[in-house]
Amino acid sequence: MSTQEQDGLVELTSPPDDDALRNADLDPTPRSARTWNRWSLAALWVGMSVCVPTYVLAASLIKSGMNWWQAMLTILLGNLIVLVPMILCGHAGTRYGIPFPVFARAAFGTQGAHIPSLARALIACGWFGIQTFIGGQAMSQLIGLLWPAWHDLGGGGTFIGLSLPMWLAFLGFWLLNVVFVYKGTESIKWLENLAAPFLIVVGFALLWWAQSRAGGLGVILSRSQALVQGPQDMSSWTWFVQVFLPGLTAMVGFWATLSLNIPDFTRYCRSQREQLLGQLYGLPTTMLLFSFIGVAVTSATLILYGEAIWDPVELVVRMSRETGSTLLAVLAMLTLAVATLSTNIAANVVGPANSLASAFPRALDFRRGGLVAAAVGVLVCPWLLLDVYQAWLVSYSGLLGAVSGVLLTDYWLVRRTELDLAGLYRSHGPYTYRRGFNPDAMLAMAVGVAVVLLGKLVPGLEFLFSGAWFSGFAASAAVYLARTRRAAKP
Repeated sequence: MSTQEQDGLVELTSPPDDDALRNADLDPTPRSARTWNRWSLAALWVGMSVCVPTYVLAASLIKSGMNWWQAMLTILLGNLIVLVPMILCGHAGTRYGIPFPVFARAAFGTQGAHIPSLARALIACGWFGIQTFIGGQAMSQLIGLLWPAWHDLGGGGTFIGLSLPMWLAFLGFWLLNVVFVYKGTESIKWLENLAAPFLIVVGFALLWWAQSRAGGLGVILSRSQALVQGPQDMSSWTWFVQVFLPGLTAMVGFWATLSLNIPDFTRYCRSQREQLLGQLYGLPTTMLLFSFIGVAVTSATLILYGEAIWDPVELVVRMSRETGSTLLAVLAMLTLAVATLSTNIAANVVGPANSLASAFPRALDFRRGGLVAAAVGVLVCPWLLLDVYQAWLVSYSGLLGAVSGVLLTDYWLVRRTELDLAGLYRSHGPYTYRRGFNPDAMLAMAVGVAVVLLGKLVPGLEFLFSGAWFSGFAASAAVYLARTRRAAKP
């Protein structure tokens, strides 16, 4: 195998032939198939960002002790921070046309890459289940509005915390996700391009409804202080450690998984400029806008209903009953379903599908890997994770930060973006290291995770855990750089 480069894009002149490390879905994307422009990637980010977790994202920050503008600044800052590793990791996908599991081989080894890759896949499976459960809720409420007897099915009995109607709606929405998984990546691109403008219009319509019904945006935001539930009399340091730092880490952790496997998408981009601008246009703007809509609409419910309604599904049901409009309910629930579906497929299926295909290339391709990921998403019982998902974000962001520290240090500082593309697909090549594992990367990742855990176990060092992504990233990057201060590997 040999390579050729044109306009900063590298491709193989012949496909890989080592079946232990390749299949059709893992092979480098040829230049002719790299057709995504900035708007394709921006549409992907709109489709992924507009979802119920984003809508309620500010809720956890406000409840912890922030006011509305502090929550918005934290969300913006967190997304600008995570945008940096997003673009830096995305560079490898665009330059070499490779997915994340193959990119990870350069730093971790042809076998060691499975550790961060499958860890990221497991996290995505949990998120897949959560999003599928949210979509199932929307479907169940929609069916209940059209057929009131729906909620009486099963006589009120439950199994693992869910009633029969909820199980049916959950599995129905799960099957809808599986259809897109089976159709492959082109169907995902089609879905995102279709969903993005629709979701933006609906978001602005919801904001217009809130401000027109509640007396204007100024009135709404003036009432938002009533949403704050955390203590108000903290010292500056206590507020920083207990409120701001965990909140910022959670915001980074929200997309920390995608900051690793973004090459799964940027491998289809036409150029580095397109991948950079596409992510810049799509990620921070959409996250800030939709989170703000969530805060504004929830503040409006305080004025209109005398209570804060954070759950958009509950709000839509109440609005529908008030107006007597079934059409409104159908449109709103359809919006929630589209938003959840577009987020779930792109953010929580593509990554684990590629990771599983990389771990078992002879047995699994993208479709089969996606189906396995979807099955795991059911088995984790996602409705049990909803109440603890912010703490979960903080916890696992430490692992993801440690992996990012190794990957970015290796690619940008050690190798200066130069990879042996053919060698990434050879079992006995430059990335074999010791039986497929790079000891330096393994040690650095372990140190990064250990530093995060130190903040959990040692009083006075809690900031290491509160800022898990940052401390994990810094520790692993420093260790890896110190261990690899020698001539860059091929």
